[in-house]
Amino acid sequence: VQLQAFGGGLVQAGGALRLSCTLSGRTFRGYHVAWFRQAPGKEREFVAAIRPNAGSTSYGDSVKGRFTISRDNAKNTAYLQMHSLNSEDTAVYYCAAGDRVILSAMRSASAYHYWGQGTQVTVSS
Repeated sequence: VQLQAFGGGLVQAGGALRLSCTLSGRTFRGYHVAWFRQAPGKEREFVAAIRPNAGSTSYGDSVKGRFTISRDNAKNTAYLQMHSLNSEDTAVYYCAAGDRVILSAMRSASAYHYWGQGTQVTVSS
């Protein structure tokens, strides 16, 4: 299984950005997908997660109402649409996938077995 995250870049505060995460080597529709981020000197933080059928999502408190996670199983791709970005959103964003993620563990990094390489998001003020 290989995950690739892309779409990061430099954006001004208040702007928007969409990240993409593609999975190859397995049937995408069977996997839970999540986004995590890590800023310099900080611990990895849960951002958002979506279950295989796209019927259930979960968001970190700091991004709720600003970010939206979605997926297109036909394209083997998950997305993270980010709006109203601020400097605290600056981080490396990682996508992760797992085939057995119980509901209570959706926000836990240890629940996901496969990780992408990360994509840098920098928000300038």
